Amino acid sequence: MPRPFVAYLRVYEPLSALDAPLADQVRKALENGVLSRADVGARERELWLRSQLARPRRLLPGERSDGRVAPDAPFDVMTISPAEVPGEVGPGPLVCPLDLRPRSAAALVGFLATATGPLRDEAVAVGPETVRARAAAVMAELTGGAVHVISTTWTVPLPWFALVDPDARRIVLAPRDDPERQVSWRVSMADARARTARAHRVVSGSLGEDGPAKVLADTGRWLDHFAPGSAVELDYGGLVQLVDDQDLLEDTSAADVNAIVDALEEGDAEEVALRYERLREFWGEFARRERHG
Repeated sequence: MPRPFVAYLRVYEPLSALDAPLADQVRKALENGVLSRADVGARERELWLRSQLARPRRLLPGERSDGRVAPDAPFDVMTISPAEVPGEVGPGPLVCPLDLRPRSAAALVGFLATATGPLRDEAVAVGPETVRARAAAVMAELTGGAVHVISTTWTVPLPWFALVDPDARRIVLAPRDDPERQVSWRVSMADARARTARAHRVVSGSLGEDGPAKVLADTGRWLDHFAPGSAVELDYGGLVQLVDDQDLLEDTSAADVNAIVDALEEGDAEEVALRYERLREFWGEFARRERHG
């Protein structure tokens, strides 16, 4: 079975920056063994399916049928070393709790906002108001006020590329079904915040506050929840299964988005159009695959 076609934006915080009891949960998870980036998609799918196949069905992974957190609820953590990140981060270890329960709650609220009535009724066993109330309660449990991971299916929001240095790309070419296959970038929190702020200023000044500027504004507010010594990772995740080696090597998405920001600042409409067309061609193929399965 292929990995889920999901891309991720993650924050790894210094363990020393976490408040209790989250720090205690993370330390225990580190003792039990961390989750590798290669295994994260399959792990999240497993936990979600397990919650939906349970009888009675659980609304969210890791909880009982009455909505309380299960005593054996999994708590998964990813970790990296400060040495793996350009710029000043740390102290180590840098940890990223997967926050699957609150992320699932937020995803359900988003699903309710977009799904049609019959699909919504079939997929969710309780009423919309119950879902929203449960989701709000779960999100309120987050000690830092924000999840450490945000994800998207079938695509990467183009404004996310403005956070990273195109030259810092990490690429591993392995068979498409090999979970070690990857494309990712890592950046210090200070650099990510500076890049986001600058891109938002330029894009909002040129194109207005909607669309890409709103994504950048929302991303900037999300980054503000975390410690200054954190690291940010943009990961294509399971999307690398959909692209052959040559196209991965020739993918210039990060460079194109950063060049668009520069061109908007300089008023170079021709360069903006050229770079956007390249992005549309590459990411349009993902959209076609999503539509046609």
